[in-house]
Amino acid sequence: MRMKGKVKNYIRELVDEGKVIHLSLFDPDKVDESQVYTIGKKLVEAGTDGFLIGGTLGVSQEKLDRIISTLEEFGLPTIIFPSNVNLISSKADAILFMSLLNSDDLYYVVGAQLVAAPIIKKLGLEVLPTAYLIIGHGGTAAHVGKARVIPYDNVELILAYSLMARYMGMEYIYLEAGSGAPKTVDPIAVKVVKNNVNGAIVIVGGGIRDEESGKLLANAGADIIVTGNIIEQDSEKALKIIKGIKSMRRS
Repeated sequence: MRMKGKVKNYIRELVDEGKVIHLSLFDPDKVDESQVYTIGKKLVEAGTDGFLIGGTLGVSQEKLDRIISTLEEFGLPTIIFPSNVNLISSKADAILFMSLLNSDDLYYVVGAQLVAAPIIKKLGLEVLPTAYLIIGHGGTAAHVGKARVIPYDNVELILAYSLMARYMGMEYIYLEAGSGAPKTVDPIAVKVVKNNVNGAIVIVGGGIRDEESGKLLANAGADIIVTGNIIEQDSEKALKIIKGIKSMRRS
């Protein structure tokens, strides 16, 4: 079952039901293609709610398309997590239409988005308007995106960016510690954003290596939790994280 045109509603329904959403991130440059279906099946059985597909470096259009085609067999949303305009595919159900708001390079704030918008329109991809904020460690995404990384403990600044994004009409706020980050975004920052930015769906990723850190972020108010590196490094641990997150509900 394809989810084209239905992803935004799918996410909203899960959030309204009090469920914490988990998305599994596949980086086409890092994952072994021959293992995508096997890993994907385990993730689905553990309870993941959908797939993000994207990476910062070394991703070819052909490999991107093949991985999306494999993952779509599970009937869950396939969502592009773009780092640049080369990561757009008609095979996906939706795309995070992201603006890296704390970049010093306007290309990553509005430039790539300007180039991508007509392509996305022609392909008929559903868009999820997303503010992307890189916090703390930042990793490769911060370096490539020329981000002025927000310190982990600067909750006031994280909130200010998040409010700005919401007032500009962005529906999703992605708080990113970076791939391979030594720790997650501070749960306190997540809680402050969730409690003060009305109507926004809060996504958190980066540095989530165990079940406890995932649960802390969920308890803090994260609507969507993303894990990526741990799937490639230790799939069994990734499955435990998913099961822990999916065992939680909000009133």
